[in-house]
Amino acid sequence: MILRDPAVRRLREIYRPATGRLWWAAVLGALALGSSVGLMAVSAWLISRAWEQPPILFLQVAVVSVRAFGIGRGVFRYAERLVSHQAAFRSLVDLRVALYERLIPLAPAGLPAFKRGDLLRRMVDDVETMSDLSLRVMLPIFSAILVGTGSVILTAWLLPASGVILAVCLLLGGIAVPALIIWSSGRGQAAQAPLQAELSSEVLTALQAGPELMVLGADDAYGRRIEDVDARLAAAMRKTAVGSALSTALGILVQGAAVIGMILVAVPAVRAGDLWGVNLAVVVLLPLAAYESVAVLAPSALAAIRVRTAAGRLVEILDAQPPVSDPAAPQAADGATVVARGLSASYPTGPVAVGGVDFYLPVGHRIGLVGESGSGKSTVLNVLAGFLKYSGDVRLGGRQLSELAGDDIRSLVLWTPQIPHVFDADVAANLRMAKPDATDEQLLDALAAVGLPMDLHRPVGQHGATLSGGERQRLGLARAVLADHPVLLLDEPTEHLDPPTAQAVLDTIAKVSEGRSLVVVTHQPIPWLDEHVEVRTPGRS
Repeated sequence: MILRDPAVRRLREIYRPATGRLWWAAVLGALALGSSVGLMAVSAWLISRAWEQPPILFLQVAVVSVRAFGIGRGVFRYAERLVSHQAAFRSLVDLRVALYERLIPLAPAGLPAFKRGDLLRRMVDDVETMSDLSLRVMLPIFSAILVGTGSVILTAWLLPASGVILAVCLLLGGIAVPALIIWSSGRGQAAQAPLQAELSSEVLTALQAGPELMVLGADDAYGRRIEDVDARLAAAMRKTAVGSALSTALGILVQGAAVIGMILVAVPAVRAGDLWGVNLAVVVLLPLAAYESVAVLAPSALAAIRVRTAAGRLVEILDAQPPVSDPAAPQAADGATVVARGLSASYPTGPVAVGGVDFYLPVGHRIGLVGESGSGKSTVLNVLAGFLKYSGDVRLGGRQLSELAGDDIRSLVLWTPQIPHVFDADVAANLRMAKPDATDEQLLDALAAVGLPMDLHRPVGQHGATLSGGERQRLGLARAVLADHPVLLLDEPTEHLDPPTAQAVLDTIAKVSEGRSLVVVTHQPIPWLDEHVEVRTPGRS
């Protein structure tokens, strides 16, 4: 049972605020489906009774009932869709909030455990799939049980033998057909989401690394790699389609068998006087409408498989352990002095990345971290920014860094990555990421401080496409000016810049870091720094 799956049960706890709406939607859905059955039954009775040409008053109740059931079917269905989708969308909002709250402490050191394309699939497609839990699984089952039971009772009241036939056919359609589709298509359906995520990841990688793949002559090989994933996905989809087609054919067969069975027992019952002839049409045609209540259970079986797969993938995000957890009783830093003694750290999925780093950074002191590539310089910055667990003695404002809450650390320490992220907006919006309430005058002053005269309303394009490398670095420094944190961490700010631009950026850093503590990762000594600290890869001499 899908509701007993541990992952689904875990996510249903997030859906609880919408449970009341789902019950209302279930009742409305049952009324809509019941109106269809009632419309078929009353219409059949009305046509048969009208053939006998009785006084019109004898038909008046049936005529009004046909109108009521016809109108009610549409009204109840509309109300059910409105209420159920509101409940489902509210649940999706709660789920997205829970997932983003989990992703925030994972960034940036914990996110490499998920491929970018795969993570995007989980956050978009898998979250959307969870709406099927209520819309395509729970509600149809409730309606099928309620309406199917009512239809069997009505048919058995008219003719007991026909009630038995209808009950058997509904059980076959509601249990055997979904079981068939699970048996024939379950594996294919369950494999689709991971394969789609893998395909998205591979295509995204190919788009990002396209020029390098072409230059290296590896584009054909990578294309075959994508084709292989696509072929496996197509095979899984074909398997699902075959099972779905078989279940549909079997459903039609069961529905037809129900009608034939009704004819075989109803006609002799009319001849024997056990069934009023007018009710013959009701007994024979009722299975056509009643079977609608279980016909949706075959697609529901596929939806249940999708939900179970998506729930498992989303729970993996919820269960992911952040590289750093806030302490139960966080302390407050007293000042912004940074001290490191024997600092060692590693990423969750890798070996020790840096070890044995020592330095003392009083307020206003500026140091550089130097060393060969891969020695762990950027790892030290991740530790100081509160993104990564460490061993050794690392203190901020006299407090052990692990005793401080992450938000408290980052209220004192500003980390600027090697390539500052630029949002697809204008210059002003990018700057206000550092200080949302900054005025235009403050923004212009920050740009002037880094030597970057620029129109605040200038669009920068996706990933800063309209900016040069130097402009992008200075825009990141302008954010640092606005944020005004006492400790500034810069990760190779002159990387990939030509010598004149690199020197201009260094001059800007020297200006904006005056009076603030600075840790800058660099490959070359910087003359105006107070100290250079060498970082070595563990195990290397």
